[in-house]
Amino acid sequence: MSNEFLIQAYENSNVRIVWDDERQEYFFSVADIVQILTDSNDVKQYIKRMRSRDPELDSRWGTICTPTRMLASDGKYYRTQAATIEGLLRIIQSIPSKKAEPVRQWLAHVGAQRIDQVIDPELTFQMAVEDYRRQGYSDRWINERMKSIRMRKELTDEWERSGVHDNRDFAVLTDILTKAWSGMTTGEYKRHKGLTKQNLRDNMTNVELALNTLAEVATTEISRQRNPKGIKQSRQTAKAGGRIARNARQDLEQELGHSVISSQKASDYLAPTDKGDTKKLKK
Repeated sequence: MSNEFLIQAYENSNVRIVWDDERQEYFFSVADIVQILTDSNDVKQYIKRMRSRDPELDSRWGTICTPTRMLASDGKYYRTQAATIEGLLRIIQSIPSKKAEPVRQWLAHVGAQRIDQVIDPELTFQMAVEDYRRQGYSDRWINERMKSIRMRKELTDEWERSGVHDNRDFAVLTDILTKAWSGMTTGEYKRHKGLTKQNLRDNMTNVELALNTLAEVATTEISRQRNPKGIKQSRQTAKAGGRIARNARQDLEQELGHSVISSQKASDYLAPTDKGDTKKLKK
């Protein structure tokens, strides 16, 4: 079970789900989820009793739930109590229902896995490879993706060395780098592919992934040479690294006669598999 699996499962269960582009989060109708897991005849009263049974949940209810505009059965929009995936999982823990038990078991399993990964970080990469294979990615693509993860880590380490520590600044620099080589910010690139919560790199073709990795490697090396201080100077190295990949992209496109920036996402060319079968990503 994964976040994407939860989203798809509840999308097929008449649960109202809203994507918040600004916060980059899915919001689920709490009442719809509780109704499915409990078959309650009075969802509002069930939620009230659930909160009274769990004082900790009740005390955090205002931060877990966000009034969100959603379509009701009468065809009108109303502000409805909604929660993100994290908040939703916290609420499910307080529902004493057989239907909720598989989710609680999954949470326990994920928790155990995370502890194992802290003890042995190499397990994180092994599990990532297994997850990608289950989704249908080819071994060739997985190898490139693992390399890109390592290169990304070297880049963020270099940014930290340069005095950049805030996650928002990392996002700004990533946008600058991505726009420099692809012509789009990360958000624009995701919208181009029709993505929301999904990871952009996991939905890149082999060529896109290679160009993105080239941009990050080039930025890392240029930063090491220029030794920038703070985000203002790091912006310039990000632009410079991105330009290296942009030039490579333009040279390749001139030879091919078409753009290598694809609107396709992984679900367009990867068939779900339970047997470990793999398909190569189209270029």
